[in-house]
Amino acid sequence: MRLALAQLRIEGGDAASNVERARTAVAEAAADGADLVALPEIFNVGYFAFDSYARDAESVAGPTVSALAESAREHGVGILAGSIVEDLAASRADGVETPAAEGLANAAVFLDRTGERRAVYRKHHLFGYGSAEQELLTPGESVPTVEFDDHTVGVTTCYDLRFPSLYRDLVDAGATMVLVPSAWPYPRVEHWRLFPRARAVENLLYVGAVNGVGSFDDADLLGRSTIYDPWGTTLSSAGDEAAVVTADVDADRVAEIRSEFPALEDRR
Repeated sequence: MRLALAQLRIEGGDAASNVERARTAVAEAAADGADLVALPEIFNVGYFAFDSYARDAESVAGPTVSALAESAREHGVGILAGSIVEDLAASRADGVETPAAEGLANAAVFLDRTGERRAVYRKHHLFGYGSAEQELLTPGESVPTVEFDDHTVGVTTCYDLRFPSLYRDLVDAGATMVLVPSAWPYPRVEHWRLFPRARAVENLLYVGAVNGVGSFDDADLLGRSTIYDPWGTTLSSAGDEAAVVTADVDADRVAEIRSEFPALEDRR
């Protein structure tokens, strides 16, 4: 299976332009043979555009995800709609189970090749450290996985990388790959290099860490989207400009490595 990470340039508060860039990146990735395309965290509004959250929040069945579902159908690819600011009341009105009756969440939506919504992952660990995220958003409660081609795919989001137990839950659910939509800023470059690689090594699975690029009032996204194999080897990566990162990810390779080096069986 060929995985593509769409490292988008994100403009704060300009959802229409950001979604159009996402759809263009999906088309480019599909033309290059991608089977699954992942987008960054809050790619439509911009993670650091906190003043736009309430205005641009929408259902996971709303216009942003619907536009990407159309792209999935058109190009025959799966899409992780990185994440959007979800209006929980609107999602609930659309028949989607939510962790609260109202409020906002940071929701990543997995679409299959037909555009069908297969899973919604809402970010569990909400960032503090001067961020408005904890004030504005409701944390998620479920940790879904999706069967896609030959992989069992899990999703976590950005700050979740600092909480390894979440990845153990995904391993126990059978995950062979975890996608991590993010909005990781400067200056924490070394943290961004460390955590996704560590999660790949300790869980013996593929990690696709997809970041955005672009400048906001108080932060600059550092890009460097990377695909790691189950040994933590970098398969493909980008710099700090818009790019599409691709690599072949083989579920049989996960099984081979786990058999060769059965560390997961030695847990106590």
